Amino acid sequence: MTTIKPIIADLNSELVAIRQKLHSEPELSWEEYETTNYVAAYLDKLGIPYRRTEPTGIIAELKGNKEGKTVALRADMDALSVYEIREDIPYRSKTNGKMHACGHDAHTAMLLIAAKTLHAVRDEIEGTVRFIFQPAEEVATGAKAMVEQGAMEGVDNAFGIHIWSQIDTGNIQCNKGPAFASADIFKVTFKGQGGHAAAPHDAIDAVMIASTFALNVQTVVSRTVNPLRPAVLTIGKMDVGTRFNVIAEDAILEGTVRCFDQDVRTHMEAQIRHYADQVATLYGGTAEVIYEYGTQAVNNDTASADLVERLAIEHFGTEAYHLDDPTMGGEDFSFYLDEVPGCFALVGSGNTEKDTRWAHHNGHFDIDEDGLRIGTELYVQYALTWLQENK
Repeated sequence: MTTIKPIIADLNSELVAIRQKLHSEPELSWEEYETTNYVAAYLDKLGIPYRRTEPTGIIAELKGNKEGKTVALRADMDALSVYEIREDIPYRSKTNGKMHACGHDAHTAMLLIAAKTLHAVRDEIEGTVRFIFQPAEEVATGAKAMVEQGAMEGVDNAFGIHIWSQIDTGNIQCNKGPAFASADIFKVTFKGQGGHAAAPHDAIDAVMIASTFALNVQTVVSRTVNPLRPAVLTIGKMDVGTRFNVIAEDAILEGTVRCFDQDVRTHMEAQIRHYADQVATLYGGTAEVIYEYGTQAVNNDTASADLVERLAIEHFGTEAYHLDDPTMGGEDFSFYLDEVPGCFALVGSGNTEKDTRWAHHNGHFDIDEDGLRIGTELYVQYALTWLQENK
């Protein structure tokens, strides 16, 4: 273990350079072709065997010289349709409207350097480390596709990391049990009857239906869900009407539901459908609800999360382990945890002086690159320790 820190320290400039290169060349979900090619070329230089997944992504595997189990380390690779606002950085996105605004460039860079580090100490690996470079996390379909293409076959434990701007650089968080919420998407289409703005009595106003629904559907959470079971319902988009003097015939609302409990999740869907039907009927219109289940809740295995806590304290100091509430954000790492035990940790990159406390998915988003070394070491230490302790 004592050899890991100096190896990663020596590779730090390369780690930062990889992250900055990837940041400047963002690719959206399911379009990560050049990123996949870059990862493949890097693994070729290391001599680590891999296979490509379709249409993008890579599954690589490093076997130690000692027999043992298999632990998987995952990094996501996709960027977002976000315009990068900052112009004072040399690694600014080269493509307007595309940006690594969530830290996936950092995840890929950290896992590549983790692979290089583990390759350097492969004689000490007691088992196999699988590296999963995953596409399309931002649309919550990448992990499921990787599982379908065999990413978890033969794996005994899975570990993932997310750079987190809301935590101080140097801190690590890994909740036991719920860590990220499930993330579902719904779309409600209301149909009324269009007409002239001067004759509302001859029409059925979709604006009124949609507005009433938007206001009252929030009581699904406040009045029908046990307050000890967290849930969030957000309507993020409303498209209604065509012009100022026409009573709208159609209204389309889109939103998301977040929670940690599967029973609450099922209840929320049923209530959204009920409210939509009842409000539409009240005004004489109709409603159609499309409800799509997205990512599952990320529930960290207690033993795996305990290992992260122990590693954080042993290798980065008692003050490094950060305790906080789980987030209502979604993460498709949940699909790996449906297959095997494991956990998902947050590695801090927030630094006020470096202006890296912006929210994820914001056009100002950036990371404190001092956090890259910590995340890389955590990947390595987790894999080595888990394999050693689970022979």
